[in-house]
Amino acid sequence: MGLDIEPVSGCPYTGACCPDANAEEAAVAEPTAQSSIEIAAPPEMVYELVSDVTNLPTWAAEIQRCTWVGGATGPAVGAKFKGHNEHKKRKWGSLNVVTAADPGREFAFQVRIAGAPSALWRYRIEPTDDGCRVTESTRRLTPRPVALAVNRLFLGIRDRDDHNQANIERTLARLKEHAEALAARRA
Repeated sequence: MGLDIEPVSGCPYTGACCPDANAEEAAVAEPTAQSSIEIAAPPEMVYELVSDVTNLPTWAAEIQRCTWVGGATGPAVGAKFKGHNEHKKRKWGSLNVVTAADPGREFAFQVRIAGAPSALWRYRIEPTDDGCRVTESTRRLTPRPVALAVNRLFLGIRDRDDHNQANIERTLARLKEHAEALAARRA
């Protein structure tokens, strides 16, 4: 079972493509899932990793493939990419719009499924003495009862917020392993 990806000409929150954080006004006040991890790698290198969406499947849970679309070739506010996800053999797609692309500091995007805003995902990167601290978070853009029903019916996920929390923790652990190995090779 899969959900079709619908092309999106603009974002309902700004009238363009959600180039700033105005979509967050429609989200819950706090992230619905979030975790942080210390990574012994330079912030700029970690940013390169998380903002290269074509490599997200290397460490990100559920993501099977991402491709830039609409002429986009890399991270920039307004750039779009398609995501292809899978959970328990159930597949779905999304059209994602980059909402923040600040090298070494932040990469964020809005997820749209079947044309509707679904979530905001964000990677915040802060320098530390030994590398950086990465915080991955998501904010649900749909009311909780709708998210619960859709995820249970179509994806077999009992609670999307809890599921995202577990995925974030797995993703950050894999990102840390990948980034630290890459930093060691580049040293």
